[in-house]
Amino acid sequence: MSRMITLWLFLSIGARGYSQVIAIVDHKTDEPIELVTVSSVKPNAFTATNKAGQADVTAFIGAEKIEIRYIGYTTVVLSYAELKESGFQVRLVPSGIFLDQVVVSASRWSQRAREVPARIATISVRETALQNPMTAADMLWTSGEVFIQKSQQGGGSPMIRGFATNRLLYAVDGVRMNTAIFRSGNLQNVISLDPFTIENTEILFGPGSVIYGSDAIGGIMSFTTLTPQFSYMGKPLISGSAVARYSSVNNENTVHFDVNAGWHKWSLLTSFSSSDYGDLKMGSHGPEEYLKPFYVQRQDNTDVVVTNDDPLVQRPTGYAQINLMQEIRFAPNDGWDVQFGLHYSVTSDFSRYDRHLILQDGLPKSAEWYYGPQEWLMNNLNITHDGDFKLYDQISLRLSHQYFAESRINRDLHAETRFRREETVNAYSLNLDLLKAIGVKHKLFYGAEAVIDDVKSGSMDENILTGAEMTGPARYPQSTWASYAVYLSYQNRLSEKLILQAGARYNRFDLDADFRNNLPFYPFPFETAEINNGSLTGSLGLVYNPSEDWTVSANVSTGFRAPNVDDIGKVFDSEPGSVVIPNPELQAEYAYNAEFGIAKVFGERLRMDLTGFYTILADALVRRNFSLNGQDSILYDGELSQVQAIQNAASAHVYGIQAGLEVKLGGGFSFLSKFNFQDGEEELDDGSNSPLRHAAPWFGVSRLTFITEGLDLQFYTMYSGEVRYAHLSEEGRAMPYIFAIDKNGNPYSPGWFTLNLKVSCPVSDAFTISGGVENLTDKRYRPYSSGLVAAGR
Repeated sequence: MSRMITLWLFLSIGARGYSQVIAIVDHKTDEPIELVTVSSVKPNAFTATNKAGQADVTAFIGAEKIEIRYIGYTTVVLSYAELKESGFQVRLVPSGIFLDQVVVSASRWSQRAREVPARIATISVRETALQNPMTAADMLWTSGEVFIQKSQQGGGSPMIRGFATNRLLYAVDGVRMNTAIFRSGNLQNVISLDPFTIENTEILFGPGSVIYGSDAIGGIMSFTTLTPQFSYMGKPLISGSAVARYSSVNNENTVHFDVNAGWHKWSLLTSFSSSDYGDLKMGSHGPEEYLKPFYVQRQDNTDVVVTNDDPLVQRPTGYAQINLMQEIRFAPNDGWDVQFGLHYSVTSDFSRYDRHLILQDGLPKSAEWYYGPQEWLMNNLNITHDGDFKLYDQISLRLSHQYFAESRINRDLHAETRFRREETVNAYSLNLDLLKAIGVKHKLFYGAEAVIDDVKSGSMDENILTGAEMTGPARYPQSTWASYAVYLSYQNRLSEKLILQAGARYNRFDLDADFRNNLPFYPFPFETAEINNGSLTGSLGLVYNPSEDWTVSANVSTGFRAPNVDDIGKVFDSEPGSVVIPNPELQAEYAYNAEFGIAKVFGERLRMDLTGFYTILADALVRRNFSLNGQDSILYDGELSQVQAIQNAASAHVYGIQAGLEVKLGGGFSFLSKFNFQDGEEELDDGSNSPLRHAAPWFGVSRLTFITEGLDLQFYTMYSGEVRYAHLSEEGRAMPYIFAIDKNGNPYSPGWFTLNLKVSCPVSDAFTISGGVENLTDKRYRPYSSGLVAAGR
């Protein structure tokens, strides 16, 4: 303990005896620009400006090449001597179109996008502010490169390159959000994130297991939350914002505020958001199958099917949510940066709307089907050190604890028993990441990771008439899931124009499951199960930059997903008449991916990019018919159900293209379009192939934007293609209640497009009004595979 105190005192009194501050403003308006990135290779240094447009550049002393970048402005490259000669004042000029930006998701360290062989999309703070998304899932949807499925309003499950759910990875401030109970069914965990607190969002496409480990098959969604900002002047930097928002389509009421207090070495940031969403209203023009003609109410201790006075209103879909964030930052000297973040999110109960669409004998099958409060807590300590050492130039240690709680509650129409299943996960993680530059041509990114998830699961069956309760079967066994890994990524600048990047990761994963909590209910032929296995993954890519306005890249990579507690041990009704049971004989599944990308800027006014990819999934973990003690059916919640289990029983492949077009039209006008096409198949039990369920139809967004001083105006369209019955997956065909009906009486997903208008206008230096009209034509549409019909006008 005395050594720790001595070290802390040493760091504290080793204050920045000399600090040099840069000030960056808009060339035309003289307004300070926040979040401008300042970086150099030698010395290896990186910083970003605060709300006053200031940043400490002491670490850049002696640098021959300092790059100053911000989206929408021309990049400035200066030496430290030139910066000093300018009085440490930089005026950025609004730019045309460019290829480069700073990204962090590819290696956990700041890199130029033109050095990365994989495709990366970013969502800027300015675009998020204009779009005003209700949830983090809606924020991803605005990118035009992520398809979002919703089974209820309190949800949003991303689909990327034909993969979804536990084959995609979420990272929050560098910490994996995925836990051992992330399931193959649709996930709503992303809504725990607060869009108001997201400083930067990056989507890295394709396998990223070398850096992120298990689950990073289809892509990684990396969220960076607001960073507390220091004051570089003699007085504290006090800043903040407050937002009030109303939306008519669901009577949403949202309030948010955040406050930053910064001093020379300490800074604090507090954020709070509260949202209340009513039932969502669909559009007036579209398939009649989507209407909600009735719903269930409890009246005088009796279930009553009530006629919906407005069939356009999707009852029940309303819910509420609260988000809280507290961050503390301490920088005792130029080399050390210590950040602690506490994130907390909790929802009210929210109904799973698609289950309320299932009919039995012409009446709703369920009287109740809802998720209990979804709770997420994260404590994250991040310690970063910069210096010229033999082993590293930069090192980062992340220690994190997350707590997840969720529950499912359901009761059939006129039934007396309510089934409640609850799960909690305590997830502990350690990440050690290092960066070392060897000369100007070589870079090493390497590190280690340890993750331990402790899963608890229970159930309570309640008689709603008498109040009597008794223990019921749990969804999961009591389990511990652990992952230990080391990785190395190497970058070699073969020439001024050609960069090679290669990487490898070895991952060990362990799972211990105890099924004795469910033996009184199901006659499993085992009490415990254990998985102890390893995985080796790698990547190899080339980036060729023949000029500042050309980039060509090629990349091959592998990814894996280790079986988790949800795979090996869950018991649940996957669909009416089917029940999934545990299968302890599972191995990891692997993805093999190849992609090629090209991007070109024509005269700073036109930018085009195109990426093609092909991915094979081997030993895929899929749900298949199974047996228990020789029986193909068992009783589950009082219903005789076909036994199924997750098995390494299939292969799959998916291919597609992602394209982008950006045009500066002059006079403040610009045009942007994103287009995505993917298609794939998976192997079935009988050896035949079925369309891949999570390969969304082609989709995209096209935006016409007008920007002048302070005013942002955008007219845009979002669109998606049709999925005919012949191209529906087997799983999709088993859920006809979420689809429209074609002329032959078969379920299908119609194509759709929406027209939308957004505007943001300052009324003073302190106040801005933003608003919009979404779905101008009031179209009634349901995004592919969604249970929820999208919002009307």
